[in-house]
Order: sequence, then structure tokens, then C-alpha cells
Amino acid sequence: MGKTHELKILPQYFDDVMSGKKRFELRKADRDYKLGDYLYLREWNGEYTGRYCFRKITYIYEGTGEYGLAEGYWILGIEQKF
Repeated sequence: MGKTHELKILPQYFDDVMSGKKRFELRKADRDYKLGDYLYLREWNGEYTGRYCFRKITYIYEGTGEYGLAEGYWILGIEQKF
């Protein structure tokens, strides 16, 4: 089983993750994200709202400064089923 990373997420993005419309997270590469890890996403609007979800990391694109993604940022593909 992978590691779980607890992260804040703004309400407009949280709703899109919950509906399945948003299947990725753009994040600073400040954690040791790995394929198979889990994101514990907690809705945040200046304080925690009490809403949360878990998503599994299924893909990682590491930014290199090419293709519009700065070095030090990652796009994490996520899915609900795990």
C-alpha cells in the first residue's frame, strides 16, 4: 500500500474532483509522491470545511521547464477507484 499525503484543496477544485471532472492535481514537488500513493484531499476555504476525499496517484508528470510546466511542479493523475 502506498503512502498517504494530506493536502488542502480549494472548494472550486474540490467539487470538480468529487464530480470526476478533474482527474489531476497540479502540485509543487515538495513531497515524495510516488505512483500508487494516495492523496487525502481536505477542502479548505481559510479553514477546513469538513469535506474530504481520497484519490490514488496513477500518473506523475514532472515539470522540467518544457511544455509550460515549470521545474519543481508535478501533474499528478488521480483516480477514485483503489
